[in-house]
Amino acid sequence: MAKQPNGIDLDDSAYYINRDLSMLEFNRRVFELACDPDVPLLERLRFLCISSANMDEFFEVRVAIIKHRMEVNSLRTGADGLSGHELLMLIRDKVQRLVADQYHLLNKVLLPALEEEGVYVIRRGDWNEAQQRWIHRFFRDELLPLLTPIGLDPSHPFPQLMNKVLSFIVELDGSDAFGRNAHNGVVQAPRVLPRLIRLPDDIAGCADGFVLLSSIIHAHVGELFPGLRVKSCHQFRVTRNSELIVDEDEIDDLKSALAGELLERRFSQAVRLEVSTKCHEDRAAFLLQQFKLAPEDLYHVDGLVNLSRLEAIYDEVDRPDLKYPAYEQGLPEGVSGDETDMFQLLSQRDLLLYHPFQSFKPVVDFLQQAAADPAVLAIKQTLYRVVPDSPIVDALAKAARAGKQVVAVIELRARFNEEDNISLASRLSAAGVQVVYGVVGYKTHGKMLLVVRREGRKIRRYVHLGTGNYHAITTRYYTDFGMLSADQDLGSDVHHLFQQLTGMGRATRMKKILQAPFSLRSGLIERINLEIANAEQGGQARIIAKMNGLEEPEIIKALYRASQAGVKIDLIVRGICCLRPGIKGLSENIRVRSVLGRFLEHTRIFFFHNGGEPEVLCASADWMVRNLLHRVESCFPIENKKLSRKVVHDGLRVYLDDNSGSWRLCSDGSYQRVKMRAARKCAQEQLMRKFGRLSE
Repeated sequence: MAKQPNGIDLDDSAYYINRDLSMLEFNRRVFELACDPDVPLLERLRFLCISSANMDEFFEVRVAIIKHRMEVNSLRTGADGLSGHELLMLIRDKVQRLVADQYHLLNKVLLPALEEEGVYVIRRGDWNEAQQRWIHRFFRDELLPLLTPIGLDPSHPFPQLMNKVLSFIVELDGSDAFGRNAHNGVVQAPRVLPRLIRLPDDIAGCADGFVLLSSIIHAHVGELFPGLRVKSCHQFRVTRNSELIVDEDEIDDLKSALAGELLERRFSQAVRLEVSTKCHEDRAAFLLQQFKLAPEDLYHVDGLVNLSRLEAIYDEVDRPDLKYPAYEQGLPEGVSGDETDMFQLLSQRDLLLYHPFQSFKPVVDFLQQAAADPAVLAIKQTLYRVVPDSPIVDALAKAARAGKQVVAVIELRARFNEEDNISLASRLSAAGVQVVYGVVGYKTHGKMLLVVRREGRKIRRYVHLGTGNYHAITTRYYTDFGMLSADQDLGSDVHHLFQQLTGMGRATRMKKILQAPFSLRSGLIERINLEIANAEQGGQARIIAKMNGLEEPEIIKALYRASQAGVKIDLIVRGICCLRPGIKGLSENIRVRSVLGRFLEHTRIFFFHNGGEPEVLCASADWMVRNLLHRVESCFPIENKKLSRKVVHDGLRVYLDDNSGSWRLCSDGSYQRVKMRAARKCAQEQLMRKFGRLSE
């Protein structure tokens, strides 16, 4: 029991929000951006698609985990006190309401608005004769050769359908050439074709006319069962468990084991069935039976069963006026568009980078220069999410071929990037890079790059530490801080971290870096407790923290105690937040907001007043159980006062002032959008104008 002097029990489940329900609240906020008329139209469609894709991942991972643990009686009740059954019922209620709202927005708002702009997704019932002829030719020439209709009978059992693949359940009448009475058939859409088909301008009657692949198959499904009468045809989609379960203590080769698991994931246990709202109850019941699902696992949708496929419209339609204005990333002071000698620059000062407002190019230049520099002896890097053909990978391969010692710590289990990372590991190994997969049982999530260089008679270490991944695409869309430095204490700490990852031994005491799973949680609680002590002594106390998720119970309890002591706390939490702010006697000094917008907020920044000597930290870790206890993470200080002030202002304070894309967390777990009572302030727009060039 963690009872406080005022009688409040910090272990009371009433003071904690369930993480999965909080995640659904986050997805609701993403959906609200799709509803916002101030957001450009094609961006609204894109946010709708993102909310749909997020829902897929939620079922593939979170719902799948809950169901699996319930089946094997290993589901532990969390700090919120909800049982597995209670949680699944609450999830279903929230999901049903969100799905209904998604399709209403699409059908009643976004598609009509797109038509007003000359962008048409033409429904099957609205095809004119010319369109019907063109579509039939497309079906005959492009689709028919790829389709394999399955008639269900004792010799043709229900097929194994891959995760999230578009399929149709077809009700048939009549007998075939062999005299078999036909009742049911299944058709699976080919995955090699896009779900959105562009019509020629002269056929569409407009510059941007499309039809759905599902509509084409539906219109001509009778041709797949010649001589039989199609009584009904309904699209459906099954979502399967995509959480990879590999017992690392029982395998010899993690890469091979994961490759096998990836193949099995496509046909793993079903967790959700989506069917058209027009699908008959008996057809839906038949499908539930085939996938061994319960009625509560069924979701009806008023349209195509995979909304995220409509995101193709965003790329297909060349209408800049319907998208966010173009943005040109900036470069930090002292770095020119031409190649800058990064080693000379870093020997003089640390370099702070703020992506995507500033380009990731200096990091790439630094690594490329290190690969080509004969004075560089070794390069070591962690890779969590990286495309195999990126310049980062090219530089590592080049360095290895040049005879340098190159080590890549690749996290094979980066969710939904496993295949890319397996391919990456193979490519780097072939180039002579020493590839390791981190520590058994702990994901390597820290973002670190170490370069060892001989300078005269001395060996000097250079580092890059960041809050985000070395991924060429996400650096243009995720907000992250990174720091390049020649600080030798930081270099020593990163060296020891790589020793832990590649070798064995006890955890080394770090000089500046806080490290998960050893010192990060305790270090954060120690700093929170210092703010408590300062407040209790009548001094000023302040905490501002920005992260993607807050769930770890001991951190939450420490924040509750800080609030009770009078510490003013502002938390900017993009996604999951299990803390309840604004409860009298417990958390009335805590404010929580979530900021969403054009870019995905991804920075992890922690500010502590520290008795008037502010301490500013950046980290690869969120305040989640998985990050603090089950991953290898790095948290590094921004010690230069000029740079730390920049991080506080640009990474924290402008977001606290945002009234454009901000939501306030209420004590009941709901979120209220911050209303503009003054002039509009959009943090991301301010930062784009400050660091780069934003088209008007």
